[in-house]
Amino acid sequence: MDRRRFFGNVLGLGAMSAFNFKGFGLMSKNSMDTIDQSNDLVEWNVHFFSSDTNKYPFHHNATYKPDPSRMPKNPLKTYLSHLDKEGIGRGVVVQPEPYGDDHSLLLDSLKKAPDRLRGTSLFYPKDTLAPMKLASLVKAHPEIVATRFHAHRGKESYLNTFSDPGVRALWKQAVDLDIIIELHIGPNYALQVKKAIQTFTGCKVLIDHFAEPHMGDAVEFANVLELADLPNVYMKFSGLGHFADDGPDYPGAKPFTKQVLQAFGPDRMIMGGVSLSTIDVHMENYSQADKAKVSGKNILKLLSWN
Repeated sequence: MDRRRFFGNVLGLGAMSAFNFKGFGLMSKNSMDTIDQSNDLVEWNVHFFSSDTNKYPFHHNATYKPDPSRMPKNPLKTYLSHLDKEGIGRGVVVQPEPYGDDHSLLLDSLKKAPDRLRGTSLFYPKDTLAPMKLASLVKAHPEIVATRFHAHRGKESYLNTFSDPGVRALWKQAVDLDIIIELHIGPNYALQVKKAIQTFTGCKVLIDHFAEPHMGDAVEFANVLELADLPNVYMKFSGLGHFADDGPDYPGAKPFTKQVLQAFGPDRMIMGGVSLSTIDVHMENYSQADKAKVSGKNILKLLSWN
């Protein structure tokens, strides 16, 4: 079984967001200078699933439902043990789609590790009560630091466009709450997203998985790169395995990641679900300080996480 499938199926940490831990704890000469810097390592990508579907049932509107028999009963324990083993200080846990806007598993997990974990939320833009639900959640649980939108080819059920009233209301609520807007989008939505960002001055945006470049064309991805011209827009260094097959470090994707790194710069890239060795491969001409930004310091600064 390959490493990605292992973490996705055996550990129940999300097949599409599973870690490749290679290199995190075993610092090489080409990686972080000292093990002490591991306290500043932060990943933002993992999903939690539980085999206990009585306590944590899947949402009736879930876009997919994983096999609970392959999930652990206590994903938090599994996750933290691997963070410890690999020397990762902290993590941001992403609310997975199967639980919809029921954040019970996430909240139960976060309260058991308040110093090490933060979480993101998920709501349905077509639900007129979604903005109120988001506000209530964040005010009761300040450890929730983002809300996530899904929109790419093959996943159009959440919203029609980013101009939808429900999308704009939820986006505005996130801005008012001063939390991150996390976007799991395809390149074909970049122009719509640009208009939304320009509408809500001061919003902070994180784009997942390089905006899934394989789901669009070159012209559409050029629009993604133009989002780097806007303030407070970050790109997540994640999802290489969605379109490349030479893992674990995907050196064949270097011409692509080079362009993204040049557009967004090391100050606005965030590590998610990749290893330090992958960061080394794709940032070989960058300084250790720049690599440290991508592998955690940018997240800590963005979230004011001391």
